[in-house]
Amino acid sequence: MSSPPGRRVRVSSPGTSRQGSDAREEVRRRLKDLIEANRVMIFSKSYCPLSTRVKELFSSLGVDYNILELDQVEDGANVQEVLTEISNQKTVPNIFVNKVHVGGCDRTFQAHHNGLLQKLLQEDLAHDFDLIIIGGGSGGLSCAKEAANLGKKVMVLDFVVPSPQGSSWGLGGTCVNVGCIPKKLMHQAALLGQALQDSRKFGWEYNQQVKHNWEVMTEAIQNHISSLNWGYRLTLREKGVAYVNAYGEFVELHKIKATNKKGQETFYTASKFVIATGERPRYLGLQGDKEYCITSDDLFSLPYCPGRTLVIGSSYVGLECAGFLAGLGLDVTVMVRSVLLRGFDQEMAEKVGSYMEQQGVKFQRKFTPVLVQQMEKGSPGVLKVVAKSTEGPETVEGTYNTVLLAIGRDSCTRKIGLEKIGVKINEKNGKIPVNDVEQTNVPHVYAIGDILEGKPELTPVAIQAGKLLARRLFGASLEKCDYVNIPTTVFTPLEYGCCGLSEEKAIEVYKKENLEVYHTLFWPLEWTVAGRDNNTCYAKIICNKFDNERVVGFHLLGPNAGEITQGFAAAMKCGLTKQLLNDTIGIHPTCGEVFTTLEITKSSGLEITQKGC
Repeated sequence: MSSPPGRRVRVSSPGTSRQGSDAREEVRRRLKDLIEANRVMIFSKSYCPLSTRVKELFSSLGVDYNILELDQVEDGANVQEVLTEISNQKTVPNIFVNKVHVGGCDRTFQAHHNGLLQKLLQEDLAHDFDLIIIGGGSGGLSCAKEAANLGKKVMVLDFVVPSPQGSSWGLGGTCVNVGCIPKKLMHQAALLGQALQDSRKFGWEYNQQVKHNWEVMTEAIQNHISSLNWGYRLTLREKGVAYVNAYGEFVELHKIKATNKKGQETFYTASKFVIATGERPRYLGLQGDKEYCITSDDLFSLPYCPGRTLVIGSSYVGLECAGFLAGLGLDVTVMVRSVLLRGFDQEMAEKVGSYMEQQGVKFQRKFTPVLVQQMEKGSPGVLKVVAKSTEGPETVEGTYNTVLLAIGRDSCTRKIGLEKIGVKINEKNGKIPVNDVEQTNVPHVYAIGDILEGKPELTPVAIQAGKLLARRLFGASLEKCDYVNIPTTVFTPLEYGCCGLSEEKAIEVYKKENLEVYHTLFWPLEWTVAGRDNNTCYAKIICNKFDNERVVGFHLLGPNAGEITQGFAAAMKCGLTKQLLNDTIGIHPTCGEVFTTLEITKSSGLEITQKGC
């Protein structure tokens, strides 16, 4: 029984027909990547009868192979010239098996008849899998599915070490189980509460007491998450990916130990590995923190309403959780060590905080906790927290039902045996340095997602990086993940969407005198009848004056900021300028249209407050 036709790969020349040395080296690297990534790599020409004979041979052997048709690639003559330098063979077909140069048509058939070809093909069978991925989160699953689509034998190892409070979850990683998905749903629950208040102004009359039921909400959300967990497992099964619910740890260069929840150990080998282990919440390092405090690992499945809550930390996780808890009617305080939303535009961060204060969230600024003590047991119980000022000897104390820690996350890279195989990590934060193709310092080990040094910690980034990595590893493409101008949204009560540079970073990169910042406050139509403030929502773009006023930073504080930002992010990928925004006709009445009519610059000093209606 023959295998399907070989998979065609693409290689693009990075330069013109007269290549410079750098461009030539890039072609050489790409060709070597194809040779190393594929069990059988055939460099061919689509019209060559000898090439057809070789393809038919491998098909008759039931061996999957990859093809690069040199007559169908850009600058194929130069590609063939570099291939000649690598193989010392000028003609096609030019065949490599498990990184060994076999030769052309005659030598391949000769190797088949004397048994050498079969021996070379069997060398790859020394490993159990083509690819093992440690971590079944968004990035790991994306990489696994794409590699399986390319015909590779793939395993995913995923194991959730329970939180100190005992929380654990199914396949899918942080985003699905204890991150983006439940967070957005609880944010929606809070928005519905606000909509109920607004509805009276729109003529809705209801007399019964309206209250929120935490248990009903969490049960519904957990049921949805369980359906996603099941869907991921089903997809892996359909694609032929081996899924093992076990903790993966390297023991040799190509060998890992998988330990299941019963402590049983199994060993697996692979040609290549991808580390996609993600991060887990950090703790305070104080006595009682792991015993009495919870994190985002626990909040979304908490079986009881958290009651009066102290959120320690003002990252996006902290502010999002504080926002929806307050929106559900709870008494919420946020303890802030330094600034809100570190790494984000600070003008926007302060506007986020100001709106949250208007919605009843209290902020304790410039304080850090020194003591967490249980006063009463219960569900929830009562905790006493003592905090010390970061600017002097002042201390404050308060009592809360729940203390939620959101002080950062640590990479899960220190207990997976990386030191045994020589993979380097940043000892300070556990992050893994990689090159521009997500490759670690150990050539057959790659890493994606939140554990990467200097890369955005966002689910869609991990998904894209995982998919493209699989395509590069197994010859379907050479495209790299583009980490520039990645949009994101903070789902606080009033959403904050952004893409590109913060104003602070833009000034650092381009200098203030080279930038023009256009901005305005605006009043969403939906807020007018409801009687909500007309000078809260805010839009800002940062433009490089000496690059045709190209937009290098996009910032929006307003309803549905995520939906709006997503569209403008595509425009920024295409080189959005202020003139293009001016030339765009807005959709009326929407919040997004405000970006098509921006006129006032910060440098002008003109007033941007909205007057009247």
